[in-house]
Amino acid sequence: MGADAVRRELLLVFVAAVALYLPTTRYGFVQDDRAIIASNPGAHSIGAALAAFNDPYWPRESHAGLYRPVTILSYAVDWTVSGGRVGWLHLMNALWHGLATVLLVAVLARWLPALAAAAAGLVFAWHPVHVEAVANLVGRAELLVAAGILGAVLAARRRWWIVAVACAALAMFSKEHGVIAAVVILLDEWLQPHPLSPSPLGRGGTDDRRYPAGFWVALAIVTAGYLAVWFAIGWAGENDAAAVFYGRGALGRLAVALPAVLRSCLLLVWPVSLSSDYNPRVIPAYSGLSFAAVIGCAIAIAVPILIVWCRRRAPAISLAAGVAALSYLPTANLFFASGVVLAERNLYLAAALPAALVGSGFAWLELRHRLRPAIAALALLALGCGARSLMRIPAWRDNRAQLLTLLLEHPESYKAHASAAAVLAGRGDTAGARQQYYLADSLFAGDPYLAAAHAIFLLGLGDTTAAAPLVARIRARSATGGVAERAGLRARFLFELQSGDRPGAIAVRDSALVLFPSDTTWYRNYLQ
Repeated sequence: MGADAVRRELLLVFVAAVALYLPTTRYGFVQDDRAIIASNPGAHSIGAALAAFNDPYWPRESHAGLYRPVTILSYAVDWTVSGGRVGWLHLMNALWHGLATVLLVAVLARWLPALAAAAAGLVFAWHPVHVEAVANLVGRAELLVAAGILGAVLAARRRWWIVAVACAALAMFSKEHGVIAAVVILLDEWLQPHPLSPSPLGRGGTDDRRYPAGFWVALAIVTAGYLAVWFAIGWAGENDAAAVFYGRGALGRLAVALPAVLRSCLLLVWPVSLSSDYNPRVIPAYSGLSFAAVIGCAIAIAVPILIVWCRRRAPAISLAAGVAALSYLPTANLFFASGVVLAERNLYLAAALPAALVGSGFAWLELRHRLRPAIAALALLALGCGARSLMRIPAWRDNRAQLLTLLLEHPESYKAHASAAAVLAGRGDTAGARQQYYLADSLFAGDPYLAAAHAIFLLGLGDTTAAAPLVARIRARSATGGVAERAGLRARFLFELQSGDRPGAIAVRDSALVLFPSDTTWYRNYLQ
């Protein structure tokens, strides 16, 4: 197939990827979009974004950390070009998604025929697990990382060393798991077929020169530099862990993390039940060995075996499996606790694996002169993915749609009810808010931020009796840092004040201001 045909396939998958998400141009800011973009001066001008390169991703006073300056810079460019129109930012998310899809097709085309690579790209473009990353503006980080890593792989193949290093740096400074860029390039080099050993699909024959040592040194320097900056600016300590991991040892963490591995695989191969929250009890907070954990462990062992087994048989699958595992690993909670149990946006690059499986299957049928059945099967699969994605996209229209969808589809989510309680409290529906807070607490009582928010709500009503056990729970927990500890100290302060223990309240205030000096005005308002 000629170059014109290849360009046609690339244009097809790009248009398909972008067109699916055009409805989001009518959507607004949702959830974290407000703190990261709408209310962040650093995201409103290019100069401010460049000046904020020494600032964490989240506002400093939140103590939530992270470091993604290129992502913030991309918002600033969009804001400057569009005058802050949110529809433009959504359009740019769709375009970045289209670019990532095209780059994936180009990467897989080393081993797959053009039509098969395009089939993989179409599945990747329309995979339902991508909706959160593309329709939610803060998902931009995932799109930039994907474009950076895949671009680095392609540039290295062409021996454009400076471009490859620049793309790797783009990935790293967009989001934390961009640090896998060098490992993905190494995996791709390991998979390149030897000139005398063509692949089973007949696509062998490539330059067998190894990448130069200077290139690897440059990648190592960039990676080490990024990690040094991240630990200096973005490190948030233990407060970066999800609430379900508080107080858990390694085995307790794995009891939750391994079932999440199973759930991730199900989302990739059968993305029917989607959710914007995978905290307890959307994924059960197991405390010991479970059947789901055993299956998750088997999957974790099987993926490296698949990578090695497919090296000569189906290198496209081998690379995609490696990318999927590496991109998921930083938030997998297998070696350390991360800030999420599972998030669909973190599976953005992992969707390359089902895409590569489809592309390899298409190539297998095409090689056996069964092109019509291959096209028919692809059409059914792509239309199913596209339809599910179209049904899911409206869940990210605004905060109301996001919350109502979560409550409807996953009433077992404690965070959904906690969010509903906050909304009802803001509207003055104290009875409804009280009910939702109690429901959230009954579903999962291990979140110190929820306990603090619930206690502050009750103290606002003057109900110190109901707040007392929540405050006792806050006191009993070790410091968690960040927003949870900040809210907990506020709840303890208000409780002491309303209980008539002013010296105790002052002592709590003094402790709080050591950690959160920006709260001085808040405490002063209550002690005047």
